Amino acid sequence: MRRSLLGSVALVLVATLTACGGGGDDNTEGPKNPSTTQTAAAEPPTAPKAGACYPLPFETAVAPTTEIEPVKCSARHTSETVAIGTIDAVVDGHLVAVDSDRVQAQVATACPQALIKYVGGSRERLRLSMIRPVWFTPTVKESDAGAEWYRCDAVLLAGTSTLAELTTSLKGVLDQSKVRDRYAMCGTAAPDAKNFERVLCSAKHTWRAIDVVVFDEGKYPGEKKVRAAGRTQCEDAAADRAEDPLVFEWGYEWPTREQWDMGQMFGRCWAPD
Repeated sequence: MRRSLLGSVALVLVATLTACGGGGDDNTEGPKNPSTTQTAAAEPPTAPKAGACYPLPFETAVAPTTEIEPVKCSARHTSETVAIGTIDAVVDGHLVAVDSDRVQAQVATACPQALIKYVGGSRERLRLSMIRPVWFTPTVKESDAGAEWYRCDAVLLAGTSTLAELTTSLKGVLDQSKVRDRYAMCGTAAPDAKNFERVLCSAKHTWRAIDVVVFDEGKYPGEKKVRAAGRTQCEDAAADRAEDPLVFEWGYEWPTREQWDMGQMFGRCWAPD
């Protein structure tokens, strides 16, 4: 989705103020009762609110902007706003472009962090779930009118390109051991199988993501190194779950260079479920 799942950009423009007067210049006597008309700039469009829910289709969730209206969170929806922020689009006193690296980096950093705080649990727990961050910014028209917000949403993947429908809030769900399993990541097969697909563990599955192999930020180490890095950790994680620690299966899904460049600097360990 945009950041592997989704990505977005933003535009901030300053609203202008126009005024017209009914008199002459300072050296010219005007009428006894001059009238001055001043037209204030239109108010910026109303910013979205944290906690709002939206019935987004997958195609909209991977887009940079959306004009879909919110619905009650008790109704069927696919995204929930976890945070609203203000875009910082000024560099050295100048506004940067809507698709600038500066704006994209700000939102792409802020929204995943906001998601962790909202859903609870740990970064590892989030990476082993199907909950993902998506973000939106104003349209060009809204930005021209003075909008300068960005919106961070949480979505729940049901498959490769499908969003799960929700009728309850995702706030704090990964803090709750009794409910977080319903959001966990499972697979239809081993991660190296041709028919492998990530699905919710509440769906039919045969494997489960059980641990995360974290790498230091920086240049991609190369496939040979990232592939070798998870062997011991994943084998040990699978052995801990196995009924027989001497006979068991395990799998490891390491980050590709493309995924690394998009911010996924970690791999996942898998085991039969």
